[in-house]
Order: sequence, then C-alpha cells, then structure tokens
Amino acid sequence: MYQLTYDPQLCYTCTTFDCLTRCQYIDIDLEDARGERQKILAGEDSRVLHECATCYACEEYCPYQNHPFYLIVERQEQLGIRPVPVPIAKQQLKMMAPKGLIASQEVSAPIVDLCAFPQLTGTVQGKLYEGASVIAGNDIFCNIMWLHFAGNSTIRQRLPSAIDYIMDFYLKYSDTDVLICYHDECYGTYTQLAPAFGITVPFRPVHLYEYLATRLSELKEQIKPLNAVVAYQRPCSNRLIPETQHWVDEIFSLIGVERPERTYDRQNALCCGSTIRAMQRDELADDIQNRNVEDMSAVGADYCVFNCPMCFMTMRETVAERGVVPILMSDLCRMALGESPWG
Repeated sequence: MYQLTYDPQLCYTCTTFDCLTRCQYIDIDLEDARGERQKILAGEDSRVLHECATCYACEEYCPYQNHPFYLIVERQEQLGIRPVPVPIAKQQLKMMAPKGLIASQEVSAPIVDLCAFPQLTGTVQGKLYEGASVIAGNDIFCNIMWLHFAGNSTIRQRLPSAIDYIMDFYLKYSDTDVLICYHDECYGTYTQLAPAFGITVPFRPVHLYEYLATRLSELKEQIKPLNAVVAYQRPCSNRLIPETQHWVDEIFSLIGVERPERTYDRQNALCCGSTIRAMQRDELADDIQNRNVEDMSAVGADYCVFNCPMCFMTMRETVAERGVVPILMSDLCRMALGESPWG
C-alpha cells in the first residue's frame, strides 16, 4: 500500500540532474551526478545516500516534480543507510508516536492545526484569530519529519491514521472541511507528500500564510506598518510547496516590512542545521548557520521571521546574538495590529 509515485524514465532522460548538481550540501558535477543517479535508480548504494543533508531542496529543483528526494529516502531505508544515528531515531520514534489521548472536540471555523506543537497555542490569539478553534497533539502529527530519518515506512504507517483522527474527532463535528495548517510541514504533507504516496486527504488544507494574508487584508485599516527589515528563514518543508512563497511577500507588503534581497533566501535558502547536527556533522551545521546569519546581518535585518518551530528553536539564540530579533510569522503579523507577542 501507499507506493511512491515515481517515473524512473524521467530521470533516465534528464539532461541537467538539477536535483543533485544544484545541491548546496553535496559537491558533485554533472558527470558524477549522472552516475550516482543511475545507482539510485538501480537500488544500489551511492555517495548521495550518505552525504544527503535531507533538506528537501531537490524536490523543488526537479523540473518534472518526480520526487527525487522521496526516492533518496526510499533507498536509504531499503539499504539500511541511516542519516541520523539509530539511538536518536529510536528516541524520536517513541517520543513522537501517537499517544491515544485524542477525544472528540466541538470545533468551528477557522480551525487551526498546530500539529505536534500544542505549546504554540498561545500564539493563536488576537484579532487575526477571532473565533478560532485550535487542535494539536501527537495523535494528529503529520509525520513528515521521518523524511529526515530514512523513515518513509513510518510515514506510510502513521500518516493515514493521523488524517483519520482529524476527520473523525474534529472536522466531522464542525461546519467546515477547511483546515488551517500553522506549519509548512502539515500543508506540505497534505498537499504534496500524501498524494505522492497515494494517501487520500478528505479535507481542504489552507496554508497559514494564505490565511494571514486574507485576515490582514480584512483588517488593513488597523495595520500600523512596522517599517522594519525582515529576513525570512525558509524551512525545509517549504521546498515541497514553493507556490506558497508569494504569500510571504504579500504579508510583508501588508504589514509594511522589507524582505531584502540576500544570498541565502528563496531557492538558495539554507536549512537551519538542526537535522545536520543530529547527523553529528557539526562543522557543516556551524558553517551553514554562520553563513546564513551573517547574511541576515549584512542586509541590516531587524527581525528574522520563522514558521517552522524547529527552525525557531534551533536558530533563535544564534540570531539574537547577532542583534536580529527572532520571531514567528504569526507574531510579527500581530505586532502590526498593535498586539504584543510577548504578553
């Protein structure tokens, strides 16, 4: 069940191998990329399977939407190549497992899904979220993180149940089939990952950025422009859904902040380094974090805005040490409405 939708012929006939040659973490030329891709297609070991930083970017670089990264994860799992040490992976599997604590809850639109981060419930308040219902917990965890752990089988096992729980315990009792996905992880899971594995999603996911842009437009008379320079930390999972990027620009325009042109943004974004550090590749993690934050400082950023909770937790201290204020996207928008995200 839930086999990956993948056309090997598209890879055999590819001439650019952008999925590998554009990688920011693997140094590989066109000729080597062709050879390593053939190994992966044949189910053989490849240096790519060992050097992959699991940043998801090749999903965006592929011009055919042929899921090259998902195939890399498939091969890693099939060949027993673990990007993250086994004890760490086992710990995470246990910690993020469904808890069986879910209970039916009456909810009404807008329904905001915080996934496995109930500690962020306090950010869903104020004018932007009037009347909102919040759902969260391990039982509705989207499980996309197992892409970092060579764990497609875990996604196949746990994701369908999480989707069923969302429907059976929440949306079935509501007046809407729309789910606001607070994180890129969830939206990317329900709109891109699930279809790639043939997993049905019976509700309509809406990305937080689209929701925020709509609400800010409705409240535009109450917005006080922040007049700040803001660097955006693009999370790995946004690579699956690049079509949402325009919402970042629209939100920034609405709240009166500038997204400066910088080296490590948009398609050239660097990951936060969290998973790379879990791989025990500390030198690489330090390098990309330093380059990333120095790039933010160089453009005079007042804030670094995050959407991924893990990116936020990983980088906030490093960012703050450079004089840049770390903040979640939702909280930055609340500031423009005169609300304090710090209480």
